[in-house]
Amino acid sequence: MSELPPIFGLIDCNSFYASCERVFRPDLAKVPIVVLSNNDGCVIARSYDAKPFVKMGEPYFQIKDKLRRHGIVAFSSNYALYGDMSQRVMSIIESMVPAVEVYSIDESFTDLRGVPDPEVLGRKIRTQVLRCTGIPVGVGIAHTKTLAKLANHTAKRLQAQTGGVVDICDTFKRDWVLRNTDVSEVWGVGRRMKAHLDVMGIKTAMDLAKADPWTLRKKFSVVIEKTARELAGTSCLELDEPDPPKQEICCSRAFGKRMTELPAIKEAVATYMMRASEKLRAQHSLCRKIRISIRTGMFNPSEAHYANGVVVDLPYPTDDVRVLTKAATEAVEKVFRPGYRYSKAEVMLLNLCKPGEFTEDLFSRSQPGEATKLMSVLDAINGRWGRGTLRVASVPSTPEWAMQRNLMSQSYTTRLDQLWRVRCQ
Repeated sequence: MSELPPIFGLIDCNSFYASCERVFRPDLAKVPIVVLSNNDGCVIARSYDAKPFVKMGEPYFQIKDKLRRHGIVAFSSNYALYGDMSQRVMSIIESMVPAVEVYSIDESFTDLRGVPDPEVLGRKIRTQVLRCTGIPVGVGIAHTKTLAKLANHTAKRLQAQTGGVVDICDTFKRDWVLRNTDVSEVWGVGRRMKAHLDVMGIKTAMDLAKADPWTLRKKFSVVIEKTARELAGTSCLELDEPDPPKQEICCSRAFGKRMTELPAIKEAVATYMMRASEKLRAQHSLCRKIRISIRTGMFNPSEAHYANGVVVDLPYPTDDVRVLTKAATEAVEKVFRPGYRYSKAEVMLLNLCKPGEFTEDLFSRSQPGEATKLMSVLDAINGRWGRGTLRVASVPSTPEWAMQRNLMSQSYTTRLDQLWRVRCQ
């Protein structure tokens, strides 16, 4: 019996950040939305109905009047909400398919090999995700990952006709999509590549599928060669395994305002270390070294510029936030220089290892068992009652240096004090 041909599904959330904001604001169902970057700097996400009026990356302070004229509502980025909603969406998908590769916060590839009717399953997934989370998704199904991406794009572009699900495993449907899709819409083809392909007369996805793969490889790269082969129906990309544990963990934030005093900067570094240590424990790793750095704004010619960092060896491999925070705040004192207006701090955890991977001898110190138990309790409490419920004393609850997020929605799913309240009459 021959092996079954691969079938991939790509499930992609529609305008994910904007959709997350709409879930708990039904009054915004037909209102265009934009989401802003850190410190409410520029536009990083748009709902479909906002795209004709606002470009990605436009600075918020320059477009306030335009947003008002077109009735567009702006939100500060609420990453806690988006991350939690993403986890809910992915959990539902994982419960309905044989295997999943979470590709980004709002999309995942699935293995549908052997599924009797992939399109029916795709519609069930779409219905279930919408019913359980309120997030609309598009589903593309094909024999390769690149074609599944293209099918997903078509499902969204022609949603009124497709119902948000497109299966192009059939050769006739695949060819129709290829002929009617500009090459710039193909996964991995950017502006520069499109310009090069235009010179070769490759205008559509079908043109790229019919191009000679070896010529593309010689002229460009193996990546574009694989893209062409995938468009022609030859699977070159497999479903990836879960990412291995990170070898470095970084937490970096711009301050909401310029900082000149050491105590406030130490508070910020302690807060970033709290978050970094959570990530460290989530992947069950220990840290041997940390790097702490601070800097001023680097693009204002009227301000003095300064940047510096220091690497600190820890007494033993650890995930104890108390040890990490003490080392980090002491390190800040070494690099801080008075007279500057600081704009950003960064915490990096280096030389990560798993418990038992580091060499121990009779004289080497290791993390006490009591500390490991304490960190487990810390994570359990914060996991149940919300991040920051329990924290080290040097981390403030409402820091004055926090990012400016004046337009942020509530944490509807991650904070008990911001849950919806339903009144019965």
